[in-house]
Amino acid sequence: MFVKVISMSVIGMESYPVFVEVDTSQGLPQFATVGLPDASVKESRDRIKAAIKNSGYRFPRSHVTINLAPADIKKEGTGFDLPIAVGILAAEELIKEADLQDCFFIGELSLDGSIKGVNGVLPAAFKAKEMGIKSVFVPEENAAEAAMVEGINVYPVKTLPAVVEFLGGRSHIEPLTLDISKIFQKTRKYDLDFNEIKGQKQAKRALEIAAAGGHNVLMIGPPGSGKSMLAKRMPTILPDLSFDEAIEVTKVFSIAGFLNKDEMLIAVRPFRSPHHTISDAGLVGGGQTPRPGEISLAHLGVLFLDELPEFKKNALEALRQPLEDGTITITRSSVTAAFPAKFMLVAAMNPCPCGYFGDRIHTCHCTPQQIRQYQSKISGPLLDRIDLHIEVPSVKYRALSDKELGESSATITERVNKARDLQKKRFGHNGILCNARMTEKQIRASCLIDEESHKLIEMAIDKLGLSARAVNRILKVSRTIADLENNEAIKSSHIAEAIQYRSLDRGLI
Repeated sequence: MFVKVISMSVIGMESYPVFVEVDTSQGLPQFATVGLPDASVKESRDRIKAAIKNSGYRFPRSHVTINLAPADIKKEGTGFDLPIAVGILAAEELIKEADLQDCFFIGELSLDGSIKGVNGVLPAAFKAKEMGIKSVFVPEENAAEAAMVEGINVYPVKTLPAVVEFLGGRSHIEPLTLDISKIFQKTRKYDLDFNEIKGQKQAKRALEIAAAGGHNVLMIGPPGSGKSMLAKRMPTILPDLSFDEAIEVTKVFSIAGFLNKDEMLIAVRPFRSPHHTISDAGLVGGGQTPRPGEISLAHLGVLFLDELPEFKKNALEALRQPLEDGTITITRSSVTAAFPAKFMLVAAMNPCPCGYFGDRIHTCHCTPQQIRQYQSKISGPLLDRIDLHIEVPSVKYRALSDKELGESSATITERVNKARDLQKKRFGHNGILCNARMTEKQIRASCLIDEESHKLIEMAIDKLGLSARAVNRILKVSRTIADLENNEAIKSSHIAEAIQYRSLDRGLI
């Protein structure tokens, strides 16, 4: 008997339907899976046999062939366990084939017949809705993320017998419904605030500019000056995620398997802080079957790289293309996957190997050669892609002991939002939401400057040896500074301030 069951698989950010075709025929008992399955799918044979038997059903003593169509795309993961088991039981007429119409199944089976969670349920549920499927059967622990998709019935299932009994009309499973707007509002909270930072007026000003224009930042300062503290509070002054953006971020986390029962929707800007020992694939994504890396998990949020010179050179150089394009494409022999990577890079580094070059309190014991060698670990092309280089000096005791709180994140966010609104109006519907993403054509149209500003930039090029890309960064930052002041025209003072945020171009020694 032949039965077809609908399931899903994910490549990159896109989900595509997989039709699990089950055929049972006379012959020697055999279980064959075809359709380009990987090792995890092939191993499902033993899991499915045990799950069916331990659930109280008889596994067919005949030739069982499973085809995963389309057969030219590699299938991987354990999510096909449930649809294959349902197809086999339908072929044995324990489930009516008519009851499988407009149904989608995904889930991993344990040997006792219980159903375990899998990755990528959210994009799969969106694809199911797009195909017009009405009923989605997912593991209980994935049900909340699938319920983020409106217009479909999401059935949380715990065991294989529960699925069989429900499809046979002998039991009832209540579809999961959620108040999505309530969940969205409830989870839009940060535990940190900018008013907790003492001193560092110039650094806070620079981070406000970065947030207003979506610019990348590099902080240079001695240990204990507050670089990590500043970076961790960066998401709190960024504009709130819209619901569509929250779904986009949640999809990435769903594919990576980083969602849990208590975190069905990522409603705040993600903050990712990988250790400097991370591999290239861990940072930008990769693997035999491409998976999102840290830059994609930081999509629409902040990627914080502490101790920047300690990262592997290859890993840092791999950031150059995503910083420009906002996406990362990973190509393997059998598959090409694209992941979003529109993140703000916030990096931190010490000025020298010991960390105290230029510090007012501690003495630096590094030689000029050691300092130059340490700073040169960051390549020129990567520095060109970082808009603001700021110095973060150690904080004096008087500033630390000051009981008066600084500006709150909410106050700073108000100014940031006003500047972002100006940018949205300026760029219209071009898909560009901030100044940092301006193209060459938009820079020429939106960053008109007077003669005095031209002379300032010319002087900066002569003294600092700035590249054309660095000049464009200065223009973008000056445009953001003008937006924060609600000025249509870029003034020479805005250009001068933007040039100040190029510390490494000036050279620290």
